[in-house]
Amino acid sequence: MCDFYEVSRSGYYAWKTRGPSARDEENAALLEIIQTIHKDSLGTYGSPRIAEVLQQQGYGYGENRIARLMQENGIVARSATLYRARPWLHKILTPVPNRMRDVEVTGPNQVWVADITYLLVGNKWRYLAVVMDLFSRRIIGWSLGKNRKVSLTLKALAYAVRNRRPEAGLIFHSDRGVEYAAKKFKKRLKELGFIQSMNRAGKMTDNAHMESFFHSFKSDVYHGFHFHSDEMLRKMIRGYLPFYNQKRLHSGLNYLSPVEYEKRVA
Repeated sequence: MCDFYEVSRSGYYAWKTRGPSARDEENAALLEIIQTIHKDSLGTYGSPRIAEVLQQQGYGYGENRIARLMQENGIVARSATLYRARPWLHKILTPVPNRMRDVEVTGPNQVWVADITYLLVGNKWRYLAVVMDLFSRRIIGWSLGKNRKVSLTLKALAYAVRNRRPEAGLIFHSDRGVEYAAKKFKKRLKELGFIQSMNRAGKMTDNAHMESFFHSFKSDVYHGFHFHSDEMLRKMIRGYLPFYNQKRLHSGLNYLSPVEYEKRVA
């Protein structure tokens, strides 16, 4: 074999008995750090974010080196397919216009807005559907589930209806997701006498108030915590919503809580 590779026997035995190089030892230590950061991120961090964490910790390792070590050791960022483009879907669903754009909301139960966000429990995604009264920004219904299905949005709607008992003619606005565009959901809105409204195509800002709520919710109590069970997450939501509705001051409501705003203005 030495003759084939054109190396001396002494050189071969020296290489065989030589310990790992300083570079190899450094890579081994770096790999342990990468594995720890990846685990702490619940498997969500790829090389760019791991490089950023290392920079914040004072290490000067380059992203290319980190990416190579991750690839060599099978460390990959977990990605969840939360929103999948399905252009064919809206071709078979009846389009719904945005009917709340020109409505002046002067009291409760005139316009409700709804949306879904995703939350991590352990290493699995859960989905939170929420209904808000646009007048006061009050959260009036919600449902937490393992799947993004029409049953989730129907439960949140039922919660809101039990909570508020609105009259017919209410405008119910959401994004263009199939969970709201499904026949079962449309049928239930019709039974209630509600008028359905949806975002315009490509106009996520049409539902900005729900986006604002999810941002507040995640900033206030979700980010920075690790939830190990559905019940743990559910308990947090149950504890946060009374605070949000009854105590949290909203700049858009003259620094009143939603409940207080309804009492004073409605």
